[in-house]
Amino acid sequence: MVSIRQLKAARSLLGWSQGDLAIASGISEPTIARLEAAEDGLIGGRPSTRDAIIDGMLKAGVSFIDEGGGSVGVLLRRPLSQRK
Repeated sequence: MVSIRQLKAARSLLGWSQGDLAIASGISEPTIARLEAAEDGLIGGRPSTRDAIIDGMLKAGVSFIDEGGGSVGVLLRRPLSQRK
């Protein structure tokens, strides 16, 4: 699962506004703002909304690091469309 902090960190790494994420995910900017208003915890909302937001980030080259290895974070890679 992806946390609010990871979502915000990923947007920052990409240099994206909430509007940019809205375009990439197909989720409205007010919905993204509402979800990001939570200070901490996992991304809330409907599963389809969370999936669309995460998918938009993944397509842009973001990798989410889960707690499995003792760390939580975000990694930015080149988007799949730019890899050779």
